Amino acid sequence: QVQLVESGGGLVQAGGSLRLSCAASGRTFSFYAMGWFRQAPGKEREFVAHINRIGYSTYYSDPVKGRFTISRDNAKSTLYLQMNSLKPEDTAAYYCAARVDNTGSVDMAGYHYWGQGTQVTVSS
Repeated sequence: QVQLVESGGGLVQAGGSLRLSCAASGRTFSFYAMGWFRQAPGKEREFVAHINRIGYSTYYSDPVKGRFTISRDNAKSTLYLQMNSLKPEDTAAYYCAARVDNTGSVDMAGYHYWGQGTQVTVSS
């Protein structure tokens, strides 16, 4: 199995940027496709982006497309989410997740391991 720890969240003004990291330990990181999800207060957790095991295939939800970039460094066992042009509606707890498959999924149920989350707050 794999353990996931997110970091990099914080408070930022609208229009600003943040980079989230997700450090993996345990089983070889490249065994897993990875995803980012987020959950705002009072709302269900939603898909943000996913990336395949090698890192050449990515997919984004419409609200973040063109502003967020998912990437991974398998040598460092780390997943990233670069978030630019942040908006107040991006405020949420962000979670990384690992899936025992070659490709990612937009479905939460498709992921086997989750991190504890990191809070992102965007002020207007």
